[in-house]
Amino acid sequence: MLLAGDIGGTKTDLALFTAEAGPRAPVAQAEFESKHYPNLQAIVREFVAKHPAPIEHACFDVAGPVIGGRATITNLPWVVDAAELAQQLGIA
Repeated sequence: MLLAGDIGGTKTDLALFTAEAGPRAPVAQAEFESKHYPNLQAIVREFVAKHPAPIEHACFDVAGPVIGGRATITNLPWVVDAAELAQQLGIA
């Protein structure tokens, strides 16, 4: 299962996909108002709690450059850290 997200200053979209169904048929999806959350990890926690699934991979599109696995999000006081998210999700 793949957790994919589009992370922006206004909204964050998350969705779960399977290899069998492909990219046009999400198993679950949700939109969050980014400003109502302290960080991406909080949104991911809420989404995964509502849609429990065996996540094997994750990919996030972020508004800002990624350097050394970290990104400071444009228009939000967030720092997204790939290692922290991987640990939270239990993936490599």
